[in-house]
Amino acid sequence: MSRNTIGMHRLEELVRLHRMGAGKREIARLLAISPTTERQYRQALSQAGLLAGAVEDLPDLAVLQAAVRDGLPPKTPPQQLSSIAAWAEPIEAMVGRRAEAQAIYDCLRLQEPTFTGSLSAVKRLVARLKGARPVQPEDVAIPVRCGPGEIAQVDFGYVGRLYDPLAGVLRRAWVFVMVLAYSRHLFARVVFDQRTPTWLRLHGEAFAAFGGVVETVVPDNLKAAVVRAAFGLGDDPALNRSYAEFARHYGFKVDPTPPRDPEKKGRVESGVKYVKRNFFMPRDFSSAECTTLNAELDRWVAEVAGRRHHGTTGHRPLEVFQSEEQPALRPLPTHPYEPVEWKQARVHPDGQILFDRRTYPVPWRLIGRTLWVRATPHTVAVYWEEARVATHQRGVPVPPEVVDQYLPPQRAALRHRSRAFWVERAERLGPEVGTYIREIFDAEDVLSQLRTVQAIVTHLEKFPPARARAACVRARYFGNHSYRGVRAILQKALDREPLPLSVVPAQSADAARPRFARTATELLQYKLTWEDDNELN
Repeated sequence: MSRNTIGMHRLEELVRLHRMGAGKREIARLLAISPTTERQYRQALSQAGLLAGAVEDLPDLAVLQAAVRDGLPPKTPPQQLSSIAAWAEPIEAMVGRRAEAQAIYDCLRLQEPTFTGSLSAVKRLVARLKGARPVQPEDVAIPVRCGPGEIAQVDFGYVGRLYDPLAGVLRRAWVFVMVLAYSRHLFARVVFDQRTPTWLRLHGEAFAAFGGVVETVVPDNLKAAVVRAAFGLGDDPALNRSYAEFARHYGFKVDPTPPRDPEKKGRVESGVKYVKRNFFMPRDFSSAECTTLNAELDRWVAEVAGRRHHGTTGHRPLEVFQSEEQPALRPLPTHPYEPVEWKQARVHPDGQILFDRRTYPVPWRLIGRTLWVRATPHTVAVYWEEARVATHQRGVPVPPEVVDQYLPPQRAALRHRSRAFWVERAERLGPEVGTYIREIFDAEDVLSQLRTVQAIVTHLEKFPPARARAACVRARYFGNHSYRGVRAILQKALDREPLPLSVVPAQSADAARPRFARTATELLQYKLTWEDDNELN
């Protein structure tokens, strides 16, 4: 039997009637309770000695409650007994850690082999435990009062799929709402993305519509506004750098909403719901163009939302805004805001970052690092540890000579793959080198010789031009077209030695001489030279 079967005020009346000498059935009829209930309460109060005494000197309610609590302890009906009561203690501990019912259910299934409860049973027990939890100081909603022009709250609300005139298709759409906390006047705009440029543009349009700027803006923790949410008083929210520059230009402060605390911006939460229910639900905008939709939205704000009697303030938002809040707003900036977008980008192995679908080179020593990109409509500046390391024109291909500036000097040229580039580079060392490089390119008609040429030319550039020319002459003489051969000639200083034989020109310019062919005179001369050397030894 529950102690709450009859109210405490009727307990006091029950004692009074008994002390007046009323009968048991009459008391049950007067109190509108059953005779059984009257008997149970009468026995509990009689055991505590509370039925006897003067009618004028009735016991306090606290005394009556204690007597009923001792004489009639509450009994839980069978249908209210939880099938997972044995797991109440660990579930209560998880609830204390703010775990939700689904997470608690999954945890018990994995960690407790004997657990056979259902998700519904866990949800019921969690709800009961939360209801029995005493109110904590942090549960108290502190009403925030502000003056005219002090605070504006902003948020997005999903409004379904609407027609996008630019894309020509139905797209997911959101309504951006900024609510002035004092007057409750609002600004609303429909958009198809929540990117940083859109977020900043909407703020600018809202301030222009209001004719001024508030002191503080309270945004939600969306990525466009807050990079890292503040999880406690000891942590500072890291504002999106684009949003920070925008706030400095317009002269307002940003106070991000704490995580999982939407009630901290309840005015814009209510504003978003009001816009969705009153403006979007009765209308079908699946085929309307966005410009027409926003024009209708402006009209609705001016004629409906602004002229309604607000349920909390009891005033018309537009009238309060025009008479009290608009004069208190800060003036708009004297010069227009140049859109600035900050974004992080990682340096790829080729020494370039990707931003806005284009690549931009940075110093090659920053490969693997994550840099900050500050982009305006005309420039892209790249920063590493607050120092600017590169600046490029936005949306314009970077010239090849600029790309070479950011690559290692000894390897920058390797990105060029044309034959003319490497032949011209070889000609700078001398005509002999140019002739040798052309001969290597022509040595194979199927297999590319580009890598071999690149290795030979870059290696020859490390030596004086005279040695490079002599090394190429010697390599041509012996028909050596490999990088290892040229490197060996220079390492052993064979380029300083005279050639063993003089080169005999071909008999005819049209007749191509085989690479290793020698005339009889050359062979005899080489044999005599070899015999003379052996006699000397």
